[in-house]
Amino acid sequence: MGVVRHVVCAMSGGVDSSVTALLLRRRGYHVTGVFMKNWDSLDENGVCSSEKDCEDAYKVCQNLDIPFHQVSYVKEYWHEVFTNLLKEYEKGRTPNPDILCNKHIKFNHFYNYAINSLGITIKETELVQNKRQYCADRFKDQTFFLSQISQDALRRTVFPLSGLTKDYVKKIAAEAGFQHVLKKKESMGICFIGERKFEDFILEYLEPKPGNFVSIEDGKIMGEHQGWFTLTLGQRARIGGQRDAWFVVDKDITTGEVFVGPTTNHPALFRDTVRTDRFHWITEDPPTELIQTKMMECHFRFIHQMPLTPCTVTLNMDGSVWIMLSQPIRALTPGQFAVLYKGDECLGSGKIVRLGPTEHTLQQGRDRMKEAPVAKERTPEPAS
Repeated sequence: MGVVRHVVCAMSGGVDSSVTALLLRRRGYHVTGVFMKNWDSLDENGVCSSEKDCEDAYKVCQNLDIPFHQVSYVKEYWHEVFTNLLKEYEKGRTPNPDILCNKHIKFNHFYNYAINSLGITIKETELVQNKRQYCADRFKDQTFFLSQISQDALRRTVFPLSGLTKDYVKKIAAEAGFQHVLKKKESMGICFIGERKFEDFILEYLEPKPGNFVSIEDGKIMGEHQGWFTLTLGQRARIGGQRDAWFVVDKDITTGEVFVGPTTNHPALFRDTVRTDRFHWITEDPPTELIQTKMMECHFRFIHQMPLTPCTVTLNMDGSVWIMLSQPIRALTPGQFAVLYKGDECLGSGKIVRLGPTEHTLQQGRDRMKEAPVAKERTPEPAS
């Protein structure tokens, strides 16, 4: 295995990237810090604190005596991530911008910038597995967000915080005098939305399409919404005049109806089967077991930090997969990514494009079967 001489470190102005640069410097690497600007904060009245983040990243690089660069991928982010998000919302799906940003921006444009413009040369050629050991703090495990990354990019990536907990990372930052990044709140949620409500944000880009909230139980109209794209499965529906909580269980974009159920764990929210689009395997090819038998046992999640669920995967001719879960899961959502794991290895992911029937639908079917009249057996007449 070759030795990495020169490393480009993506600097966000936060504690993790600051300590990453510090550890790489201590290990003897020639480190170059680069700050990426992916969203034009001036257009959104300063909702994203990109200028302050850039300044904080620059201070860390000065402290470590390493070169500092800035790159802008505002145009690329808009065309390759954000417009994709809008199209997905219009289709009734709920996309994951973090996974898309990693795939299209950080591990594509930024990666190529590091290789081609900053002269990163790496001799390491072994196959890299996206393993959960990269992070000792399982709540900060990033393999979920790296599930769409190419093998080529992973092969040239190092993870200096592997094996470290968040508390220990903060301790290193404090000892290094990075007080200005320690004081910052940890970034949560989607940067470009900021403190605004999602509905207010999305309606700045998509025209309102009012429709009805409809009870999944009796078809009663419960209220009105501003567009199915403002809502996602499982969330509480804000319905005027309703004292009790109702939750989004399904959407029909042809009629504009959003179906709601009266409890957070309503059976209409639980399913055990999903289908993805063409699955992205981190090792480039599907596992041998899946190729040979067309089926494989592994584990599934579609939300970062959710517990892994045992599942059976079936490979389709077009490269998509069906995933059958060992138990129904709440609010499986089209547009999110089905991420598969085998032991501690993240195998890759595919966007959820179809859902199996809900527990509510299956129970209705069973009830109808019970109520159906049973034909009486006719006693054969004796032969004359």
